[in-house]
Amino acid sequence: MINEIKVKSILNKHKKRDDWFLDDYTVNQYSGCSLNCIYYYVRGSKYGANLAKKLCVKINAPELLDKELKRRAEKEEYGIIALSSSTEPYMPIEEKFNLTRRILEIILKYRFPVEIATKSKLVLRDLDLLWQVDKSAILPEDLKSRLNRGVIISFSISTLDIKLAKILESRAPSPLERLETLKKCKEKGFLVGVNYIPVLPFLSDSEDQIDEMIKTAKEYGADFVFVGGLTLFGKEPYDSKILYYQFLENYYPDLLSKYKSLYRIFFAPTKEYQMILNKRAERNCEKYGIKIGFCSKIN
Repeated sequence: MINEIKVKSILNKHKKRDDWFLDDYTVNQYSGCSLNCIYYYVRGSKYGANLAKKLCVKINAPELLDKELKRRAEKEEYGIIALSSSTEPYMPIEEKFNLTRRILEIILKYRFPVEIATKSKLVLRDLDLLWQVDKSAILPEDLKSRLNRGVIISFSISTLDIKLAKILESRAPSPLERLETLKKCKEKGFLVGVNYIPVLPFLSDSEDQIDEMIKTAKEYGADFVFVGGLTLFGKEPYDSKILYYQFLENYYPDLLSKYKSLYRIFFAPTKEYQMILNKRAERNCEKYGIKIGFCSKIN
């Protein structure tokens, strides 16, 4: 079921710029996600097991954004806009509602830079607009020496294992399809990368797996990668933690106790685990000559 709603605001200004993706603003023109990934961190029991049944389309988002960006532009409060930060901007319903494209037209109008994280090849439809944004966007003064692009496109991948991806991301394009789409964006001249987020403990995080993931990103033309751990939230029946543990019980029951130990205190893995993951990412990025993040230097 798709709910068309009107909202009071659409542009969210961070108190502090995001350390990884460098965005100062976020825009979420949809809520819920029809890709229905089991690990999706925004999951909650209010959405139920099938997020596709709770999709909301914020039909007045373009009009609101026009007003809000006009005010920001007049004050020269430029910053990268993350589109979308908590859902997929190119879900299948985008072909009907065209909200993402209309949002991009307004971003172009006011010359804001944009960062898009997606799993979908539908982003190819908007490369004409994105190219104009890339060339005309005004970066914040403190980013101009670090980043000379107005558009950043990244593709989210948790595993290169096709069978595992099919279970966890049943309605998403395959990892190979995402990489092929990345390659096409790169061939058009865009700054592109892979978000290996979330990497799955004991399933896609070994030294060999991280090596293969970063090597593959490089082969397909990625300019950068991010590598981040899995977060698991909640105690209710349809929260991500409970659903993910059910997945483990069904497919990898021997891993369940390891996960409960790893997530025994917090929604994120232990600091020790994250340090090991970061070191694996750093070693392999150096090995293949690819940056971690948009602005880091290749060692």
